Amino acid sequence: MAIIVQKYGGTSVGSVERIYNVAHRVAAAVDAGHSIAVVVSAMGDTTDELVSLARSVAACPSEREMAVLLSTGEQVTIALLAMALENLGCNAASFTGPQAGVVTDGSKLNSRITAFSAVRVKKALAEGKVAVVAGFQGADKDGEINTLGRGGSDTTAVALAAALQAHSCEIYTDVDGVFTCDPRIVPDARKMNEITYDEMLELASLGAKVLHPRAVECGKGHGVVIHVRSSFHYEPGTLVKEEIDLETGTVIRGIACDKGQAKIAVVGVPDKPGVAARIFTAIGKANVNVDLIVQSIRREGENDILFTVCADELPKTLTVLEPLVKDVGAKELFHQNSVAKISVVGSGMVNSTGVAAGMFQAMAAENINIEIISTSEIKITCLIAEDRVEDAARAIHKYFNLSDVPLYPENSSETTEVTGRNNQVCRGIQ
Repeated sequence: MAIIVQKYGGTSVGSVERIYNVAHRVAAAVDAGHSIAVVVSAMGDTTDELVSLARSVAACPSEREMAVLLSTGEQVTIALLAMALENLGCNAASFTGPQAGVVTDGSKLNSRITAFSAVRVKKALAEGKVAVVAGFQGADKDGEINTLGRGGSDTTAVALAAALQAHSCEIYTDVDGVFTCDPRIVPDARKMNEITYDEMLELASLGAKVLHPRAVECGKGHGVVIHVRSSFHYEPGTLVKEEIDLETGTVIRGIACDKGQAKIAVVGVPDKPGVAARIFTAIGKANVNVDLIVQSIRREGENDILFTVCADELPKTLTVLEPLVKDVGAKELFHQNSVAKISVVGSGMVNSTGVAAGMFQAMAAENINIEIISTSEIKITCLIAEDRVEDAARAIHKYFNLSDVPLYPENSSETTEVTGRNNQVCRGIQ
């Protein structure tokens, strides 16, 4: 009997009707002979509503009490889903994150999982029960409730799969899988049957919203096969794993867009050791994540340092940098909003030439100016005007024929049909 972890997001459990849809799907997997642990998010927009409620009480509530409040959303869902399963005749037990054994590092609202014993979850599974676990939450060594930040339920699910040594982790969402680009931007984007951890990690960190980067990192570190699929039908989705069957012509696997960026330039920086360290150490201490970094030589003894941050963190970044610019002897601090990243990702780029040229040609044909370029072995990222990022995505997607080339083997052996108690076909990873 294979252990499978299933995770359902807020949209998938957004109403009583949808909770029952999830319960039927879980019961079908149990009837197929699997041992199932389920991780769920809060219902629909519950987390946003809780944030709004907190701010109606206090303009700046403490992080401790916010963590306590936000953790209640998932607790509602686990209880309701366990009740629904019991009503279908499927034994179930619900667990909060701390009850399930999620130990966190102590950061109240953006904590990381440091250990996951899953003792009570394993006991429930051994007793033939479905274990329903709250995502997004845990407790530190002092028993204080912490939340895991954006994408926390995905991370909980993958970490639980690792703790249980599960056969796979199924991430159910409102999309059919991982596409070559966001279908809302490129209507003829194609779903990939499989993708490597490294490719998925790049796409996730560059703006693709299907999986959170921390969940992918956890999957890669523990060898957990992640299956991204829709909760609204029973078709297979996209497998995220270590090795895939790369097809001829699939140098580029996907395109990611990330709006809401800000560009900062420290102009006329003295060209001497330690200056860049001072600048980025100060930014790091302010907990601001820096992305693209470019240093350009302007003239003898001086250079410019350009980098990007999330637009929401621009005010904090400027507050840190404004006094520092004078201290390091730089001449000017410049910033620009309304920029975005457009990125192409593919493991096949390691041994291929002409990818950057093709990407730049596609954008040049659309008269799109490139402000910053950053590369790695499997990705190329450009900073462009935010209002042109969708045009760029469509142009690049067309240039590389991503709608036409075969992106996955047609006869995949990774899925097997099973019939559940709702008499529908369910595809479970074997």
